[in-house]
Parts: sequence; structure tokens; C-alpha cells
Amino acid sequence: MLTLPAFVVALALLITVHEYGHYRVAVACGIKVLKFSIGFGKPIFTWRLKNKPTEFSIGMLPLGGYVRMLDEREAPVDLAERHLAFNTQRLKSRVAVVAAGPVANLLLAVLLYAVVNWSGLQEPKAVLASPVAGSLAERAGLRGHETVLKAAFAGEDPQPVRSFEDLRWRLTQGALDGRDLTLVLAGDSEGSAGEVLLPLSQLGSSEADAQLFRKIGILGPWTPPVMGEVMAGGAAERSGLRAGDVIQRVNDTAIVDGQQLREMIRASAAIDAGSSSGRRTIPLPQRWQIRRAGESLELQVTPQLKQEGAVAVPRIGAYVGARPEFVMVRYGPLEGLWQGAVHTSEVSLLTIKMIGRMVIGEASVKNLSGPLTIAEYAGKSASLGWTAYLLFLALISVSLGVLNLLPLPVLDGGHLMYYLWEWITGRSVSDAWMDRLQRGGVAILLGMMCIALFNDVTRLLG
Repeated sequence: MLTLPAFVVALALLITVHEYGHYRVAVACGIKVLKFSIGFGKPIFTWRLKNKPTEFSIGMLPLGGYVRMLDEREAPVDLAERHLAFNTQRLKSRVAVVAAGPVANLLLAVLLYAVVNWSGLQEPKAVLASPVAGSLAERAGLRGHETVLKAAFAGEDPQPVRSFEDLRWRLTQGALDGRDLTLVLAGDSEGSAGEVLLPLSQLGSSEADAQLFRKIGILGPWTPPVMGEVMAGGAAERSGLRAGDVIQRVNDTAIVDGQQLREMIRASAAIDAGSSSGRRTIPLPQRWQIRRAGESLELQVTPQLKQEGAVAVPRIGAYVGARPEFVMVRYGPLEGLWQGAVHTSEVSLLTIKMIGRMVIGEASVKNLSGPLTIAEYAGKSASLGWTAYLLFLALISVSLGVLNLLPLPVLDGGHLMYYLWEWITGRSVSDAWMDRLQRGGVAILLGMMCIALFNDVTRLLG
């Protein structure tokens, strides 16, 4: 229900900010702006401000926008107004106008992140769940239930870790950049205190997906091994499990947290090589010792196999693990703004690195997302509340800003590339080369859009 309006609001805001950046700097540089349009196609609404030459309009197709300036390359310009034309401006003015759109999107992201920082956000506390067996975290000595106080990349001072999401972001950065991360732990009766080094550089990973975090071994925050909502008709209900049951043992293994229990369920499958239909995966029954209303019970639980892509994964049809402990993460005025700028720069750099890896083949083009995926996440984030929606808007605003700065003809970055050539050589790009580059840029952009749309449809149908 919220998907379409949330998507439209997101597009309208991000496009308006982008085009207003171009418009505002053009006016400041003394350039005559003829039209400011949000959307393409036939205008559904137009207006003019008093004593202003610009026509403002909203088009029927809200998938972009444009700012049309007086320019001798597009139409004849009266000699009396030649000094107001874009093409007659000094190089630095033209660079400022073109760069202003992407910069406006990045500044919007800083502001959105800052608003979230100022208002505060409830996030899971940075208490570690049991690590995945054989993972980097387990080999480093983590056992679960440790509280992470600080983290530091090699050669840097330790920085406070305010929440589990903060920790996850640092793990993502370290894994993709090949930088080792040192965790400073508080420890308690069930976890060791001190420092632990996670050699993330050993992973050699190029994509931030679920498999990356399984390799690291840190999948989520610590949760008590308590059953949550039990779905009707699922394996949990058929086995007699109820919400609120505390799981103490599975077979002969003592259960200490929800993550360990989820891993035990995931491991409850075997290959039946003797099947008449060939090798197939079958779920194995498990003995669960639980505590319910002060009494100990033993149940036999046989998970069901659920197809996830090409893999059949055991599931029991219930929410496993109680709600983790949450903390309120809030910053003061200046610190919140600074953290917004830092996070915007970090997301921008990560986006550029991922695009670079896709270009050289180190990362899959399946990471490209199009309008369908963006619309889906717009609706999901809006349903979670205004804070989640602001974070979504900030992320898309960063992506839009970075994408437009790519040195690709037809994008703002392509025009900046032309101006760099003009600055180095002292002459502008010829019309013939401009035409070739523009055609090539359109072809590349259309190819990227087709891949993104294909990925969208594949995700939705999968």
C-alpha cells in the first residue's frame, strides 16, 4: 500500500534536490535559466515566479528532470544576452554548475543522516552471538556473548562501537577493503575480555552478501534461545513447540543463544545417496530439550526443507531467538552533523569501489538494482517508520550523487570529463567527438538500465 506513494515521494525529492543544485548555482553564476522541469514528457503543471525568466514545470513521467539554460549550441542567442549563455561562461563556472547537482544529493544525504542522528535510533546492542563454526570469528577466539566496546582498523585508533549495526558496517568496510579489524571487548562471565583481531584481509571478498558474513562468522546480535512466533502448519507447531519455550539442548549439545540454535537447525540435513531418484537432501529429526512454565520437556523436531535459490535449507516455521537488547543511538548537534558527513563519505567510497569491481569483473552485475527494487525498498522502509525511510532516502541520494559523477557521457561526470580535457589542452572537445561519446554513453547507460531491470524482475520472480 505504501510502495507507490513512498517511491513517488522519494523520486520527487531526490530529483528536485539534484536539479535545484544545478539551477541555484547557474543563477548564482549569472546564467539565464529558461526552464526547470521535474519529470519528462507533456507538462501537467507549469508556473513562473514574478520577474523571473525561468518556467517551472512538472512532467508526466517523473523519472528524471532537467534544467535548460540559455546556450548558443542549442538555439541562436541574442547578442545582448550572450553574456548570460552557459557556453560563454568561464570554465570554473561551467564546472560548478554541472557538479552542483550531484553535490546537492550528497549534501542532502548528510542532512538526512544528521536528522536521524539527532532524533536517535533504536539499534541492537553490540553483543555478539555464537560465531559460525569454522568461521574467521571462531578461529579468532570469539565464543559468543562478548560485548564490543570499540573497533579499530590496522594503524588507526580504536573508535567506539555504539550498536551492532555500527559493528556490521565496520565489518563490511574491512572485508571489502581487505583491512584487518581489532575488536575491544568488555566481556562478562560468559565471554572473554580483551582484544580480538579479525584478519578480514584473508577473505579476499568483493561482495557484501550473506555468504560474506557467514565467512566472518558474525551474523547477528546475541539473543536468548527462546521461541518466538510459531507459524501455523509449520514443523515447530507439529512438533509441539510454543512461543516462549526456552531451548536448553538439541541432541547432546547445550544451547546458549538463538544464533547457535539457528545454526543447529540449518545443519539438520543429510544427503540421501540411496534414493531411487538420485542424491537428495533430507531433513534429520532432532531431540530438543526445552523448558516451559518451569517444567522440562523433550520433543522431537523434524525441520522442513525450504528452497532458497539452488539450495534446500532446513526451516522449522517459527521465529528463533528472543528480541535482542536494544540501545538508543543519539548524537549531539555538531557530532550528529559530522557523523552524517562521515557516513555519507564512507557510503560514497564503498559505492565507487563496488562499481569499479563490477567494471573489472571482480563483482557480479547482479548487484545493480533498478526502479522496481528501489520502489520495493521504499515501501518497506516507509512501513517501518519515518526513521527507516529517511535512512533509505539518504542511501539512494548518495547512490544518485555518485552515479551522476561517474565519467560517463550523458551524465554530469561525463561533462566534467570534457571540462577536464578543456582545462588540460586549452580547447574544448570537438563536436564530432562529442557526438560519438554521447552515443557511446547512451548505449552504456541503456545497457546498465537493462541489466538493473532484469535483476529487479529476477529478484521479484525468485
